[in-house]
Amino acid sequence: MKDNLFSGPEPDPAGDAGHENAPPRVGFFTDTSVCIGCKACEVACKEWNALPEDGLSLTGMSYDNTGGLGASTWRHVAFIEQPVPAGRTELPLADTDPGKAEDTSGVRWLMSSDVCKHCTHAACLDVCPTGSLFRTEFGTVVVQEDICNGCGYCVPACPYGVIEQRPKDGRAFKCTMCYDRLGAGQEPACAKACPTESIRFGPLDELRERAALRVEQLHEAGVTEARLYGHEPDNGVGGDGAFFLLLDEPEVYGLPPHPVVTTRDLPAMWRHAGIAALSLVTGAALSFALPVLTRRSGRT
Repeated sequence: MKDNLFSGPEPDPAGDAGHENAPPRVGFFTDTSVCIGCKACEVACKEWNALPEDGLSLTGMSYDNTGGLGASTWRHVAFIEQPVPAGRTELPLADTDPGKAEDTSGVRWLMSSDVCKHCTHAACLDVCPTGSLFRTEFGTVVVQEDICNGCGYCVPACPYGVIEQRPKDGRAFKCTMCYDRLGAGQEPACAKACPTESIRFGPLDELRERAALRVEQLHEAGVTEARLYGHEPDNGVGGDGAFFLLLDEPEVYGLPPHPVVTTRDLPAMWRHAGIAALSLVTGAALSFALPVLTRRSGRT
């Protein structure tokens, strides 16, 4: 039996949630090296899930009109403009000689489609008092909007800042990985719409193998800064159901470098609280018992 149900490696989150004979866990692998910033994933997500528009005002953030993930933005394409690192050879989208793809403009774009990570240890799920958040048989985490009471506990619990409440009614919303499509044997709308296959969907173990091969391929092509993010099963959230191949540090993409599930220390906190309460009760009992014992001993 595990010492801490809130953290550590968890090979079968769906089984741990009570799903018997569950299918293999599925997830997303987003390869940012081939993302072209077309926003097809954003549009497909909004269309399929009937999400309301979330503001059309100019943000001043390049081509990024959504700004980040939220209650009505379940896919967000980030546009990051930065100088090309010295000696860097830009990666071509096609399978051509990387040496012929040098960028002479001095500027490069890093584009990445962000999404809920569907953590192995999901703090949002752990703190939900109504059971609105639940673990599906596919290992994903879904919000049941008709059960959500708008308490907002899940919002600060998420280490990635993904989940958000809608201003009008206070209910929380986030990516469901198109749970309705998965049940019908289809892939999520965002992955289906991605023209460059930057967003890959499938069994999580297979995606991790494919991602490792892709990083090796990029390193051989001279893109030594390519690295995976969120793929390790023993990281601070037990591994993400949606992980990424990045071309720079996670902070550049607005991702925490070392995310940790915020409920990890709950068992220790309750243990310390119990010890403190026991000490308080013991101290109170002694404060009443000692005068009585002292009076009795004085009479004898």
